[in-house]
Amino acid sequence: MEAIQELEGHTDRVWSVAWNPVASSSNRSVLASCGGDKTVRIWEGDCSDSSSSSSSWNCKAVIDSFKRTVRSCHWSPDGKLLATACFDGIGAVWEDVGGDYECVATLEGHENEMKSIAWSASGTLLATCGRDKSVWIWEMEAENDFQTVSVLNGHSQDVKTVLFHPTEDILVSSSYDNSIKVWAPDPNGDDWSCVQTLAEPNQGHSSTVWSVAFDADGKRMVSCSDDLLLVVWDTSTNPLESSWLSFIILLPLIFKFCLFRKHLCTLSGYHERTIYSVHWSRRSGLIASAAGDDAIRVFAEANDPSYTSRAVFSMVGKQQKAHSTDVNCVRWHPKDDDILASAGDDGLVKLWRILS
Repeated sequence: MEAIQELEGHTDRVWSVAWNPVASSSNRSVLASCGGDKTVRIWEGDCSDSSSSSSSWNCKAVIDSFKRTVRSCHWSPDGKLLATACFDGIGAVWEDVGGDYECVATLEGHENEMKSIAWSASGTLLATCGRDKSVWIWEMEAENDFQTVSVLNGHSQDVKTVLFHPTEDILVSSSYDNSIKVWAPDPNGDDWSCVQTLAEPNQGHSSTVWSVAFDADGKRMVSCSDDLLLVVWDTSTNPLESSWLSFIILLPLIFKFCLFRKHLCTLSGYHERTIYSVHWSRRSGLIASAAGDDAIRVFAEANDPSYTSRAVFSMVGKQQKAHSTDVNCVRWHPKDDDILASAGDDGLVKLWRILS
């Protein structure tokens, strides 16, 4: 791995970064970052410029109207809106108006810290989660008018992250209760329900699950945890199909014990402290992980026909001291296979090139 840019500007830890999926290309990219300094920064630059200075990158805008830490940010699929989750319990949606970002919607309902926010693939739904153990789903009914669709209370502890499936309206959440829950709309469409729980009895995690990520088509998912493990899951079955819904309704116990066997493989021994973030590149198929040991690891799937019955991943890249302290987030560039962004407790956003 080669460090190609360091973006300075935040005055406290940086919690999250997000590439704009539409505005980002190999020679011009837009990246959002958020952190403990109560700001969101919008960066624009050229990933092809690997000079040691950050002169090819500029902070184009700063959103500084937050009252507390901004924990999460996520661009809409069309790249026009940026959603943010704040520790004041309020979600917000921002739009670029002539270079200034204006708040066009607020999402209020969580009792305290909001930890994560995510758009659905269609761009019509937003999901949020927080310390109050709840997951909320919001729908855009008119232009920038969001209404609550469902409030989900299946977790017993702080919910760390939410993420929609890349092609379906299926939601995944992970929690301090050591579990991952899969949520889907009820058959009548009036509410959402938990259709699957992935936890330690299903070869899942034994401690807090911090982050999850899907591959390009959503057939597999990877999760990371305080237990120092990366777990890869088979998510190829669509719980929205009517046959599965019937199965859920008629045979809940069989569903519980048969369908939860989705574990594919576990990666262990690569990080020495809590793994906070994981991201699966939708272009290269590489998986990146970031941890409290200040390191970033990159994994590739073995291309060997003898492994047809199971998934096997090996480490192909590593960066010790990627940041001077905890690495909180890693995100692959949406259009450049080799570019990775990271955020750390040192207040920096860094861009990396993965060397062949």
